[in-house]
Amino acid sequence: MENFKASGLYTKQAHVKIPEGHYEEEHGRKGFFGRVSHLYHQNPLTSWSEIDGDLKPRNLPSLFEANEVKEKSTVVLENKDVQVSIGTYSKDPETFIRNADFDEMYFIHDGQGKFETSYGHIDYKKGDYIILPRGITYKFYIEKKTKFLIIESASEFEQPDRGMLGPNALYDQTAIFVPEAAYGSEKAQKYPIRIKRNGKYSNVTYPYNPLDVSGWKGSLYPWKLSIYDFCPINSHRYHIPPSGHTTFVCKNFVICSFVARPLESSDHGVLKVPFYHSNIDFDEVLFYHEGDFFSRDNVDAGAFTFHPQGINHGPHPNAFEKADKKEFTDEYAVMVDTRYPLERTEFFKKYENQDYWKSWMS
Repeated sequence: MENFKASGLYTKQAHVKIPEGHYEEEHGRKGFFGRVSHLYHQNPLTSWSEIDGDLKPRNLPSLFEANEVKEKSTVVLENKDVQVSIGTYSKDPETFIRNADFDEMYFIHDGQGKFETSYGHIDYKKGDYIILPRGITYKFYIEKKTKFLIIESASEFEQPDRGMLGPNALYDQTAIFVPEAAYGSEKAQKYPIRIKRNGKYSNVTYPYNPLDVSGWKGSLYPWKLSIYDFCPINSHRYHIPPSGHTTFVCKNFVICSFVARPLESSDHGVLKVPFYHSNIDFDEVLFYHEGDFFSRDNVDAGAFTFHPQGINHGPHPNAFEKADKKEFTDEYAVMVDTRYPLERTEFFKKYENQDYWKSWMS
C-alpha cells in the first residue's frame, strides 16, 4: 500500500471539485502508471511569460503534402527505442521491404490499399493500425493516396494488461485481424527486397515473388486493429488518465488512442479537460488524426504536439470554457509516451511552429 500523506487545501478525489480559484497539478512517475501526488496552485501552471531552452512545448503542423514526405517516409522524432515518421504515397513502392532494425506500426491517417506480407494480405483504410514484426517481408499497394504515421520500435508491440477490467476491455480479440496465408499477387521479371539493417540498406533480388508462403503457424505474425474499434474507459465522476487509453505497450514507450467518447459530468464537478501535469519520467507526443481537438487551439488534423519531460503540460486557457459546454468529444488522436527523451530531426526543426509555446499566454 502506498504511503499517502496530505497537507493544506486538497480535494477528496483527484480531478473532482477542485477548490475555487485553484488549479490542480498531477505530479506523477512512470507515465501515469507510478506513484502520484496532486498539488493545488493559485495560478495556471502554463501561464509562463518566457521559456528559454529545450523544454519549450513544440508543434509540427500537418506536413503530409511536403516534398520531403512524398513517396517516402521522413523521421520527425526519435530516440534509441523509437522512431516516429510520416509519409505520403500515391503509388506503390518500387521494392519489397524488410526491416531488420525495428518492429513497425503503420497508422493510416488517410487512404486505402493493401499490405501483402509473407503471412498473407491485409487490406487497410483510414484509422487502421498495421503491426509488422521485425524481419518479415512486405509491400504495400496504394488504391487511394495514403498518408502514413509510422512508428518503428526496437521492441515488440504488445497488448496492454487489462487487469481488473477483464480480457474484453479496450478492444476485443475479435476486433483484431490476422491475415490468412496467401501468395503475393505481383507479377514481374525480378523482385528486389530493400532490407534495413543498422540504419543502412541492402538490396536482395529474386527471380520469383518472395511472398511465396503456402502456410504458417505460430504466435508471431502481423495484425491489424482499427482506432475506431478502440473502446475507451469512461467515468462520469472521474477524469481517466492517459494510461487508461493504452493501446500498445513497447519497451520504454506506450501508444495510446484517444477516441470519441462521452465527457465527464459537470454536475459532479469533474474536470473535463486534460489535467495539468508534470509527468517527469516521460516525453509526450500527440498526433492529431480527426475531430475537434477542444483542449488545443489552432491544431489541425495531421499535426503533432511534442511536450518534453520536465515542463508542465495542460490545456489551453479557453479549453475550460469550451469543455463546460460539451457533453461529448469527437476527437481521435494517437499518443506516444516515451521513457527517454526524444530528439527533433532537422525536418521537424525546419517546419515547426516556433510560437506554439506562446499559445498558453493570455
